[in-house]
Amino acid sequence: MDDNRFAPGPTSNTVRAADGTVRSAPEGWALLPPGDAGLTRRVKAAGEHWVVQEKVGRRTFSRGVWAPSATIERLRAGLDAERSTESYARKQEAAARRRDRLQGEYVEDFHGAILSFLAFHPGHADLADRLARAVTEHATPVGSGTVARTERIPIQERAEAAVIAWMRHQTTGYDNMVIARVKGKRREVRRMLARRSQELLQRYRRGDPIGEDCPLRKALSA
Repeated sequence: MDDNRFAPGPTSNTVRAADGTVRSAPEGWALLPPGDAGLTRRVKAAGEHWVVQEKVGRRTFSRGVWAPSATIERLRAGLDAERSTESYARKQEAAARRRDRLQGEYVEDFHGAILSFLAFHPGHADLADRLARAVTEHATPVGSGTVARTERIPIQERAEAAVIAWMRHQTTGYDNMVIARVKGKRREVRRMLARRSQELLQRYRRGDPIGEDCPLRKALSA
Protein backbone atom coordinates (compact mmCIF):
# COMPACT_ATOMS: atom_id res chain seq x y z
CA MET A 1 0.00 0.00 0.00
CA ASP A 2 1.34 3.47 -0.93
CA ASP A 3 2.25 5.91 1.84
CA ASN A 4 -0.91 7.93 1.27
CA ARG A 5 -3.29 4.97 0.89
CA PHE A 6 -5.11 3.67 3.93
CA ALA A 7 -7.96 1.44 5.00
CA PRO A 8 -10.82 2.82 7.12
CA GLY A 9 -9.92 3.15 10.79
CA PRO A 10 -11.94 2.08 13.84
CA THR A 11 -13.57 5.53 14.12
CA SER A 12 -14.84 8.08 11.63
CA ASN A 13 -11.78 10.32 11.90
CA THR A 14 -9.09 7.62 11.72
CA VAL A 15 -7.44 5.47 9.07
CA ARG A 16 -5.42 2.27 9.25
CA ALA A 17 -2.01 2.03 7.55
CA ALA A 18 -0.65 -1.07 5.82
CA ASP A 19 1.32 -2.02 8.93
CA GLY A 20 -1.85 -1.93 11.04
CA THR A 21 -1.18 1.32 12.83
CA VAL A 22 -4.08 3.69 13.29
CA ARG A 23 -3.71 7.37 12.47
CA SER A 24 -6.01 10.28 13.25
CA ALA A 25 -6.76 12.78 10.51
CA PRO A 26 -4.73 15.99 10.93
CA GLU A 27 -6.48 18.97 12.43
CA GLY A 28 -8.22 21.05 9.79
CA TRP A 29 -8.67 18.11 7.43
CA ALA A 30 -12.00 16.75 6.17
CA LEU A 31 -13.08 13.59 4.40
CA LEU A 32 -14.26 14.14 0.84
CA PRO A 33 -16.67 11.25 0.19
CA PRO A 34 -16.56 9.35 -3.12
CA GLY A 35 -18.97 10.30 -5.87
CA ASP A 36 -17.53 13.40 -7.51
CA ALA A 37 -14.65 12.16 -9.64
CA GLY A 38 -13.75 15.61 -10.96
CA LEU A 39 -13.43 17.15 -7.51
CA THR A 40 -11.55 14.13 -6.18
CA ARG A 41 -8.98 14.35 -8.97
CA ARG A 42 -8.38 18.03 -8.24
CA VAL A 43 -8.02 17.46 -4.52
CA LYS A 44 -5.47 14.71 -5.10
CA ALA A 45 -3.49 16.91 -7.47
CA ALA A 46 -3.56 19.89 -5.10
CA GLY A 47 -1.18 18.48 -2.52
CA GLU A 48 -1.05 16.26 0.54
CA HIS A 49 -3.98 13.89 0.95
CA TRP A 50 -4.91 10.43 2.20
CA VAL A 51 -6.79 7.98 -0.02
CA VAL A 52 -9.11 5.66 1.92
CA GLN A 53 -9.96 2.32 0.31
CA GLU A 54 -11.62 -0.82 1.61
CA LYS A 55 -11.24 -4.27 0.11
CA VAL A 56 -14.41 -6.36 0.11
CA GLY A 57 -13.83 -9.81 -1.34
CA ARG A 58 -11.85 -9.32 -4.53
CA ARG A 59 -13.03 -5.76 -5.09
CA THR A 60 -11.64 -2.53 -3.70
CA PHE A 61 -14.01 0.32 -2.90
CA SER A 62 -13.19 4.00 -2.41
CA ARG A 63 -14.22 5.40 0.96
CA GLY A 64 -13.13 8.93 0.15
CA VAL A 65 -10.10 11.22 0.38
CA TRP A 66 -8.85 13.09 3.44
CA ALA A 67 -7.37 16.51 2.67
CA PRO A 68 -7.26 20.02 4.14
CA SER A 69 -10.80 21.38 4.45
CA ALA A 70 -9.77 24.72 2.96
CA THR A 71 -8.39 22.98 -0.13
CA ILE A 72 -11.54 20.95 -0.62
CA GLU A 73 -13.83 23.97 -0.29
CA ARG A 74 -11.70 26.15 -2.56
CA LEU A 75 -11.62 23.53 -5.30
CA ARG A 76 -15.32 22.75 -4.89
CA ALA A 77 -16.22 26.43 -5.33
CA GLY A 78 -14.09 26.69 -8.45
CA LEU A 79 -15.55 23.53 -9.92
CA ASP A 80 -19.11 24.64 -9.17
CA ALA A 81 -18.41 27.89 -11.02
CA GLU A 82 -17.11 25.99 -14.06
CA ARG A 83 -20.07 23.64 -14.06
CA SER A 84 -22.52 26.53 -14.13
CA THR A 85 -21.31 27.76 -17.54
CA GLU A 86 -22.96 27.00 -20.89
CA SER A 87 -19.70 25.74 -22.37
CA TYR A 88 -19.43 23.12 -19.61
CA ALA A 89 -23.03 22.01 -20.26
CA ARG A 90 -22.27 21.62 -23.97
CA LYS A 91 -19.16 19.58 -23.21
CA GLN A 92 -21.15 17.33 -20.90
CA GLU A 93 -23.86 16.78 -23.52
CA ALA A 94 -21.23 15.90 -26.13
CA ALA A 95 -19.52 13.52 -23.70
CA ALA A 96 -22.85 11.86 -22.87
CA ARG A 97 -23.61 11.34 -26.56
CA ARG A 98 -20.17 9.81 -27.07
CA ARG A 99 -20.61 7.47 -24.10
CA ASP A 100 -24.01 6.37 -25.39
CA ARG A 101 -22.57 5.71 -28.84
CA LEU A 102 -19.65 3.71 -27.44
CA GLN A 103 -21.96 1.75 -25.15
CA GLY A 104 -24.25 0.90 -28.06
CA GLU A 105 -21.30 -0.29 -30.11
CA TYR A 106 -19.99 -2.39 -27.24
CA VAL A 107 -23.37 -4.02 -26.63
CA GLU A 108 -23.55 -4.94 -30.32
CA ASP A 109 -20.00 -6.31 -30.34
CA PHE A 110 -20.57 -8.27 -27.13
CA HIS A 111 -23.78 -9.80 -28.49
CA GLY A 112 -21.87 -10.89 -31.58
CA ALA A 113 -19.07 -12.37 -29.47
CA ILE A 114 -21.59 -14.43 -27.51
CA LEU A 115 -23.19 -15.78 -30.68
CA SER A 116 -19.72 -16.66 -31.96
CA PHE A 117 -18.93 -18.52 -28.73
CA LEU A 118 -22.26 -20.38 -28.72
CA ALA A 119 -21.97 -21.50 -32.38
CA PHE A 120 -25.22 -23.44 -32.08
CA HIS A 121 -26.43 -25.72 -34.86
CA PRO A 122 -28.80 -23.87 -37.25
CA GLY A 123 -31.65 -25.91 -35.82
CA HIS A 124 -31.13 -24.16 -32.48
CA ALA A 125 -30.46 -20.68 -33.89
CA ASP A 126 -33.54 -19.14 -32.27
CA LEU A 127 -32.51 -20.33 -28.82
CA ALA A 128 -28.95 -19.09 -29.40
CA ASP A 129 -30.26 -15.62 -30.19
CA ARG A 130 -32.49 -15.58 -27.10
CA LEU A 131 -29.61 -16.72 -24.90
CA ALA A 132 -27.24 -14.14 -26.38
CA ARG A 133 -29.74 -11.35 -25.81
CA ALA A 134 -30.45 -12.45 -22.24
CA VAL A 135 -26.77 -12.58 -21.32
CA THR A 136 -26.01 -9.30 -23.09
CA GLU A 137 -28.83 -7.46 -21.32
CA HIS A 138 -27.62 -8.77 -17.97
CA ALA A 139 -23.89 -8.32 -18.42
CA THR A 140 -23.30 -5.12 -20.39
CA PRO A 141 -24.94 -2.25 -18.45
CA VAL A 142 -22.38 0.31 -17.31
CA GLY A 143 -21.63 -0.18 -13.62
CA SER A 144 -22.97 -3.74 -13.54
CA GLY A 145 -19.64 -5.02 -12.24
CA THR A 146 -19.85 -8.16 -14.39
CA VAL A 147 -17.00 -9.78 -16.29
CA ALA A 148 -18.33 -8.14 -19.47
CA ARG A 149 -17.26 -4.74 -18.14
CA THR A 150 -13.61 -5.66 -17.62
CA GLU A 151 -11.01 -4.82 -20.24
CA ARG A 152 -8.35 -7.11 -18.79
CA ILE A 153 -9.31 -10.03 -21.04
CA PRO A 154 -10.31 -10.24 -24.73
CA ILE A 155 -13.99 -9.80 -25.56
CA GLN A 156 -14.24 -13.44 -26.68
CA GLU A 157 -13.18 -14.60 -23.21
CA ARG A 158 -15.54 -12.10 -21.58
CA ALA A 159 -18.40 -13.48 -23.66
CA GLU A 160 -17.66 -17.07 -22.66
CA ALA A 161 -17.32 -16.17 -18.99
CA ALA A 162 -20.57 -14.18 -19.07
CA VAL A 163 -22.50 -17.08 -20.63
CA ILE A 164 -21.17 -19.57 -18.09
CA ALA A 165 -21.91 -17.20 -15.19
CA TRP A 166 -25.46 -16.59 -16.46
CA MET A 167 -26.07 -20.32 -16.83
CA ARG A 168 -24.66 -20.99 -13.35
CA HIS A 169 -27.28 -18.72 -11.82
CA GLN A 170 -30.17 -19.47 -14.18
CA THR A 171 -29.88 -23.18 -15.04
CA THR A 172 -28.33 -24.75 -11.93
CA GLY A 173 -29.11 -24.80 -8.24
CA TYR A 174 -25.96 -22.82 -7.43
CA ASP A 175 -27.75 -19.92 -5.73
CA ASN A 176 -29.42 -22.27 -3.25
CA MET A 177 -26.47 -24.57 -2.64
CA VAL A 178 -25.02 -24.90 0.83
CA ILE A 179 -21.29 -24.91 0.15
CA ALA A 180 -18.83 -25.77 2.90
CA ARG A 181 -16.75 -22.79 4.02
CA VAL A 182 -13.54 -24.50 3.00
CA LYS A 183 -10.89 -22.68 0.99
CA GLY A 184 -11.28 -23.51 -2.70
CA LYS A 185 -14.61 -25.35 -2.30
CA ARG A 186 -16.75 -22.67 -3.96
CA ARG A 187 -14.29 -22.48 -6.84
CA GLU A 188 -14.44 -26.26 -7.18
CA VAL A 189 -18.25 -26.19 -7.30
CA ARG A 190 -18.16 -23.44 -9.93
CA ARG A 191 -15.77 -25.46 -12.09
CA MET A 192 -18.02 -28.51 -11.84
CA LEU A 193 -21.10 -26.50 -12.84
CA ALA A 194 -19.15 -24.86 -15.68
CA ARG A 195 -18.30 -28.29 -17.09
CA ARG A 196 -21.98 -29.23 -17.01
CA SER A 197 -22.91 -26.00 -18.77
CA GLN A 198 -20.26 -26.57 -21.43
CA GLU A 199 -21.55 -30.10 -21.99
CA LEU A 200 -25.08 -28.77 -22.45
CA LEU A 201 -23.89 -26.10 -24.88
CA GLN A 202 -22.03 -28.75 -26.84
CA ARG A 203 -25.28 -30.65 -27.38
CA TYR A 204 -26.79 -27.54 -28.92
CA ARG A 205 -23.71 -27.10 -31.12
CA ARG A 206 -24.08 -30.67 -32.42
CA GLY A 207 -27.76 -30.12 -33.14
CA ASP A 208 -28.92 -32.88 -30.78
CA PRO A 209 -32.67 -33.06 -30.20
CA ILE A 210 -33.32 -31.53 -26.79
CA GLY A 211 -36.59 -31.72 -24.88
CA GLU A 212 -38.56 -28.90 -23.34
CA ASP A 213 -37.41 -30.01 -19.87
CA CYS A 214 -33.91 -28.71 -20.68
CA PRO A 215 -32.92 -26.24 -17.91
CA LEU A 216 -31.67 -23.76 -20.52
CA ARG A 217 -34.95 -23.80 -22.41
CA LYS A 218 -36.85 -23.39 -19.15
CA ALA A 219 -34.69 -20.44 -18.08
CA LEU A 220 -35.20 -18.65 -21.38
CA SER A 221 -38.94 -19.27 -21.30
CA ALA A 222 -39.43 -17.93 -17.78
